[in-house]
Amino acid sequence: MKKLIQSTLVLSMSLLLFSCSSSEISDPTPVDPPSEEKTTYDKDVKTLINNSCATSACHDADNPAAGLPLTNYNQVRNAAETGNLINRINSSSNPMPPSGQNNTVISIIDQWKNDGYLEN
Repeated sequence: MKKLIQSTLVLSMSLLLFSCSSSEISDPTPVDPPSEEKTTYDKDVKTLINNSCATSACHDADNPAAGLPLTNYNQVRNAAETGNLINRINSSSNPMPPSGQNNTVISIIDQWKNDGYLEN
């Protein structure tokens, strides 16, 4: 009887071990995590502002249009935070720059705002 119980136990354990399967599906292609890189003034915004806004006869340091110079981080951040910069680049009736809106510039400025107006 003892042998029968041992045999039954061994058979039962074997069946359990071999009948187990993993329902986990492994993906052979790893997914890259989302980029953690933030948009900053020095890296992303400064060149856009210098090329589109802080030019001669616009928002340069010598004679800034509307008394709004956009030649350094503090000036640009202040203009963005008060709404002057963001409202004007998003304006359909009176856009900045006057040559027309640029969706790339708008998205970069919007992301800079979302990231907290980082300098560098």
